[in-house]
Amino acid sequence: MKLIPFRSPTIGDDQAGLGGRAGLARGSGAPGLALSIGDQRRRIDWRYLETMAFWWPLLVIAFAVAICKFLLMLIPPNVLSIEVDTSDGTVVLLDDGNQTKENSFIYIPSRRQTDKVQCYEPATMKYLGYFPALKPDEVKERVTQARKAQKIWAKSSFKQRRQFLRILLKYIIEHQELICEVSSRDTGKTMVDASLGEIMTTCEKLTWLLSEGEKWLKPEYRSCGRSMIHKTARVEFHPLGVIGAIVSWNYPFHNIFNPMLAAVFSGNSIVIKVSEHASWSGCFYLRIIQSALAAVGAPENLVEVITGFAETGEALVSSVDKIIFVGSPGVGKMIMRHAADTLIPVTLELGGKDAFIVCEDADVPHVAQIAVRGALQSSGQNCAGAERFYVHKDIYSSFVAEVVKIVKSVTAGPPLVGKYDMGAICMQEHAEKLQSLVNDALDKGAEIVGRGSVGNIGEGAVDQYFPPTVIVNVNHTMKLMQDEAFGPIMPIMKFGTDEEAVNLANDSKYGLGCAVFSGSQRRAREIASQLHCGVAAVNDFASTYMCQSLPFGGVKDSGFGRFAGIEGLRACCLVKSVAEDRWWPFIKTKIPKPIQYPISENGFEFQESLVQVLYGLNIWDRLRALVDVLKMISEHNNTSNKNSKRRTD
Repeated sequence: MKLIPFRSPTIGDDQAGLGGRAGLARGSGAPGLALSIGDQRRRIDWRYLETMAFWWPLLVIAFAVAICKFLLMLIPPNVLSIEVDTSDGTVVLLDDGNQTKENSFIYIPSRRQTDKVQCYEPATMKYLGYFPALKPDEVKERVTQARKAQKIWAKSSFKQRRQFLRILLKYIIEHQELICEVSSRDTGKTMVDASLGEIMTTCEKLTWLLSEGEKWLKPEYRSCGRSMIHKTARVEFHPLGVIGAIVSWNYPFHNIFNPMLAAVFSGNSIVIKVSEHASWSGCFYLRIIQSALAAVGAPENLVEVITGFAETGEALVSSVDKIIFVGSPGVGKMIMRHAADTLIPVTLELGGKDAFIVCEDADVPHVAQIAVRGALQSSGQNCAGAERFYVHKDIYSSFVAEVVKIVKSVTAGPPLVGKYDMGAICMQEHAEKLQSLVNDALDKGAEIVGRGSVGNIGEGAVDQYFPPTVIVNVNHTMKLMQDEAFGPIMPIMKFGTDEEAVNLANDSKYGLGCAVFSGSQRRAREIASQLHCGVAAVNDFASTYMCQSLPFGGVKDSGFGRFAGIEGLRACCLVKSVAEDRWWPFIKTKIPKPIQYPISENGFEFQESLVQVLYGLNIWDRLRALVDVLKMISEHNNTSNKNSKRRTD
């Protein structure tokens, strides 16, 4: 037998015409069948060519645009450089003979001194210097100067404002180590924690404002509705004036830059009262801002940083046009009471007790690493830190074991002295509060299953450290599960169903954020949607804050109002609604004659019909009402004409 190799038919076979399958077709009694197949294929080829003739130019243009954008990215931007006064990488102390120039002795703060803000390193208790505690009259003078500067800056262009942001961004990127070191010395956090919480967050906000800030501050046109179809409607965003901000100590760099960037970019000035626990770094960071403002020709005193205690903050609240406060619920309520005297808008970010939920289908080793970072970042001193861990009972043991293994490897110590994973507790006596929360839990049946260690520290700074701690067998009767700890403690509790997890997470007076982990993204999303809080991360932790287009804020004792994102940017503005004639001067708004003064007898009937015309649910009822409206207007016009004719006669 002779084998004949098989060959697949090709288009060329059809194109062979009568000599190929066409001949076979004729022989088999199917005349023209092969010809029709060939014609169809040729038509398909022609359509394909027509389609490509349309799309090819567009693809070429898109490719050319992409290449041009890429080439433009290769061109270094022309951004001014600024010089900021520093001394050996640290802030120059105030030039006062009474201040020591040697950061060598252990500082014991005086509770009696109220005219000076004394500064020291929490990690070593070494003295840094002091700053004046401003009196109310001094605060009001600073606000007055800022108000004068704002009137000039309000007329600045977005181009000038973006230039200011670019200069800041360039300086930050080039001086990351300096900025982080200053934050580390003043608050006790590690350099890595400072980079994550100070540098990355601020750079993200700067790049978002550069990219989208102007877009969201331009007039926004809205629909006009049925009765005002002849109008245009828009919302305008104008500067409020002088923004006041009272910020916390946990992230001194970002907590200053966050409200400052939104306020200045939207055309305001801002006066920021920094915490008495982070005044040293705050006054240095002001130098960066002032140098960048001077480089773009901005007026002096546009941004001010003031130092002091409660009296200073109260004076600021009573002097500005809006107040932004980051701190505790107790102080937040006091801010509201003082703001009520002048009826200024208030944004309050008052901390939280964020829930961290882990379902049984989650990847335990992966989630455990995120959980520890969420609890120990900046020694747990995060307003949006993970403070309550709810883990499904099926993976509870394995999750606890994984977390304990990680936590036991963590060592706390002076971040600039050696290689430590975690830094110090910033505020004096806060370690005692943390220990009291742990003791309360232990007294009620909880158990410590794992702790990190504390490295070699000086005798005078022992009380400034708290080892990272994992606690199990916790419940909601314990203060540790109700009060904001603000420290490196991980209380872990079991749950059995998704409903139980939701109920436990919502059983809190706080409502700032949450994180939910599951192998099913849909399931995690559904759980997160039921939690009563302002921000939620699905299968991640704190990612919402790095998306600077999103607003940040909470509910309940976590405060209200939003900063960051579009909402936070516009919150620094006077929001003005504007309506005007669409086709002015050809079509002008006129009051219909039946309701002009003096109102005619059928004035109300006219209004009834007009409402039916505009908002009636049935098209036929609306048409009938339109006829009635036109009839009443016509009758009123005829009556007016007759009356005017009689007066003429």
